[in-house]
Amino acid sequence: MAEGEPAGAAGCLEKAEALKSQANEYFKVKDYENAVKFYSDAIELNPDNAVYYGNRSLAYLRTECYGYALSDATKAIELDKKYIKGYYRRATSNMALGKFKAALRDYETVVKVKPNDKDAKLKYQECNKIVKQKAFERAIASDEHKRSVVDSLDIESMTIEDEYIGPKMEDGKVTVQFMTDLMQWYKDQKKLHRKFAYQILVQTKEILAKLPSLVETVLEEDKITICGDTHGQFYDMMNIFDLNGLPSENNPYIFNGDFVDRGSFSVEVILTLFGFKLLYPTHFHLLRGNHETDNMNQIYGFEGEVKAKYTAQMFELFSEVFQWLPLAHCINGKVLIMHGGLFSEDGITLEDIRKIDRNRQPPDSGPMCDLLWSDPQPQNGRSVSKRGVSCQFGPDVTNKFLEENHLDYIIRSHEVKPEGYEVTHNGKCITVFSAPNYCDQMGNKGAYIHLRGSDLKPQFHQFPAVPHPNVKPMAYANSLLQMGMM
Repeated sequence: MAEGEPAGAAGCLEKAEALKSQANEYFKVKDYENAVKFYSDAIELNPDNAVYYGNRSLAYLRTECYGYALSDATKAIELDKKYIKGYYRRATSNMALGKFKAALRDYETVVKVKPNDKDAKLKYQECNKIVKQKAFERAIASDEHKRSVVDSLDIESMTIEDEYIGPKMEDGKVTVQFMTDLMQWYKDQKKLHRKFAYQILVQTKEILAKLPSLVETVLEEDKITICGDTHGQFYDMMNIFDLNGLPSENNPYIFNGDFVDRGSFSVEVILTLFGFKLLYPTHFHLLRGNHETDNMNQIYGFEGEVKAKYTAQMFELFSEVFQWLPLAHCINGKVLIMHGGLFSEDGITLEDIRKIDRNRQPPDSGPMCDLLWSDPQPQNGRSVSKRGVSCQFGPDVTNKFLEENHLDYIIRSHEVKPEGYEVTHNGKCITVFSAPNYCDQMGNKGAYIHLRGSDLKPQFHQFPAVPHPNVKPMAYANSLLQMGMM
């Protein structure tokens, strides 16, 4: 102890170190919530220690709280300009948010400080490549005559090789038999012929483009099933169909966004979902999630997976189709469903949602961004998003929105829940998440909801994860994100 230093202060520092050690233990066993709690307690006792913020930043990264992770990494750097891990963490947070230029600045700093660090150099080069690619894409996009991928495709002349014995569309049409064959083919880890994949995409785009941004349906006595995020977990999605029955006109579904990314069977998930959309266009509904966007797909694996299984051109077509996915769904004028949640400002109406021009990449703010990105919070009011995009909204915000729009409650997804679902805001805000044991590590259950037209009371059904072939989640994710989690 330094001379003259009060024993109390030294005791505080010691206690803070003990708390950090406890937090590290929680982190090791992937209990990130407790890790965050104990790092926070350590910070309270010693708010000037950069390492505590750096460690908590990493725990936030693991729980996808990228906004909080960014803030902690920045604080760590403010406290200690030489704390290299702080720059790494901040770069990873910015990468996760698709803010590539900001990430590049931090990688630059690391390379300057550690010129012989191969890992740092690799990250810098990879990030630089993405920034240049983005600039190139923007330049092309500003060309008003940008053609659709569809215009440059000649699907008819694509030949189907004799050795291909997989599912075949009949006269270019999806049938019940085709879907049955396709699901089995995928379960056997085989690939659909590119000709049929392209046909599904082109036809899905045509159907989606005719839909409004807010789909409104009437449910009589019958039931509809609402599923949350599936995130490329194909075998878990098949389990939903085993438990709840295949989609049909008598067994309608709504899948509430985030079909792709993270899980390494995203191509299988999305082509199966699009196939059912073609088969039952008015009884099978798909809404856009924040992962049906280029920035997310570039980082979290879908772009890499499509390029590995097909081509870059096919990814471009997926991107076009995603832009036409509706943003919200209203049942009987009473239940509103969207992927993320409510809005950063008051006074938004259903009419405002109807008017959203959705055929684009989502902006960084505004109603379209909020529908895809926001989250509920327990306290009243709004606060800065833990994700670094959109906002968090309280029970008062939910009540006001529901009253003004004559709605009963909202259903949203977007967040992992231990039980697969969660009811908050006095029953007015329901979260459903359908990817059990998310990323093979969260241990959560999956869930889906039944709604009946007669009373619109949600009934929750939980299910555990099922085994899948040994392809790890994030197998196709951007190497920067994989490397960045140090």
